[in-house]
Amino acid sequence: MKGFSRLMGVVMLTATLSACSMVAPKYNTNFDNVDKLRSAKLEPVTVGAFATGEKGDDVNRLTIRGSSYKSPNGSYTAYLQEAVRQELDDARLLDPKSQVELSGVLVRNELDGSGISTGFAEIEARFVVKRDGKIRFDKVKTARHEWDSAFLGSIAIPRAQQNYPIVVQKLLASLYVDLEFLQALKK
Repeated sequence: MKGFSRLMGVVMLTATLSACSMVAPKYNTNFDNVDKLRSAKLEPVTVGAFATGEKGDDVNRLTIRGSSYKSPNGSYTAYLQEAVRQELDDARLLDPKSQVELSGVLVRNELDGSGISTGFAEIEARFVVKRDGKIRFDKVKTARHEWDSAFLGSIAIPRAQQNYPIVVQKLLASLYVDLEFLQALKK
């Protein structure tokens, strides 16, 4: 019985020590997204403000198995804004002086690495395009990404960390194929 008690003590101590803060990887441009933007012959845009929706700061707080998972940009709202800015820049469509502005609201942001066999991330954001101050596009986009997970945290946690940016790439991909969005950015 003493051996079992010690084992449980070690397990509890390990669980407590592992509940630390992790930082998400910086967003990496999805070059399929960039190719879609380049081939659409769009007018350059400026990236406006990105805000949080009704859930407030809840969208900026993610955890993986009890450990805090922080954005390298300070918030996941800023993470999404930087992802948009980065892909527009890589597509040579970013112009801070443009009269066309793309802004957004992070409505929902979820990350679940607790599954024994499957992990998932879901994200929802409202995107707005204004031209000369008038709204040309206003739509909510949603994306979901799933991956193989595991019972062991040493496998599940890194997989969740690595897969979160993919749901952001999928969200932006859904925006870049929206014909109404593309029309709002046409010359």
